[in-house]
Amino acid sequence: MTKHQEETVRAGALDVGIIDSGDGVPLVLVHGGESDRTQFATLRARLGAGIRAISYDQRDSGITVNPPTPYTPAVLADDLVALLDALGLRRAHLLGTSFGGAVAQHVALRHPARVASLLLVATTPSFAMGSEAIDELLNMSHEERQRSAPGYFFTPEGQAEQRARPTRTLTRRTPEQSARRHEAARQHEVRDSLGEITAPTLIVHGTEDRLAPYDGAVLMERRMPNAELRSIEGGRHGIAVEFADTVAHRVREFLGVNGHG
Repeated sequence: MTKHQEETVRAGALDVGIIDSGDGVPLVLVHGGESDRTQFATLRARLGAGIRAISYDQRDSGITVNPPTPYTPAVLADDLVALLDALGLRRAHLLGTSFGGAVAQHVALRHPARVASLLLVATTPSFAMGSEAIDELLNMSHEERQRSAPGYFFTPEGQAEQRARPTRTLTRRTPEQSARRHEAARQHEVRDSLGEITAPTLIVHGTEDRLAPYDGAVLMERRMPNAELRSIEGGRHGIAVEFADTVAHRVREFLGVNGHG
């Protein structure tokens, strides 16, 4: 029977909620700014055998317990490494979506020896490269965001699928938690440091992403020495859900995991 554990682990000064499933190559799934560890249910189900998929709750997310103090992307990067320590992992592959991809970039810059590879999905090297749509979303209430998100995340076909079979992609936070998250996101800026990220990197990006414009993916591929960009034509911000089969196939191919599980 395939392992699937949901628990809390002590990582540094935090009690971190995790989902740890499967066996094989360690792949840490780093959720987006408005999500939590459960974000990857659709993708996880398609990753198949040979991958140990670990998703976790960042600060102010899900069931993780953290102090009510401000933090930066660098702090979130150090938190991820503390989680690797707690799990006894010297190195791991990091798959980050949206702001999770930003966190993964900071880990690769601050702790390069801990990163086996990067898989950057629908993310950006700079908050400043984002569209006005990001500020629109961040300034909405949770309920407004839930109503508006499908148009930003999914193609018209994907939106129809979501109406038929909804996927929860957003997590509820207090205003204080949201404010800390949004302030951390606004501090993400690594464009001038991309050349220092030497880990093998797969970039997967939708060409019609309205929140993390495609230009950012092109810039990352150009400036990162070991990066490859694989586009999803017409994809928006939620490609890890709407195009989960495609993303999972590319992940398995990139990690060199054979078979389909």
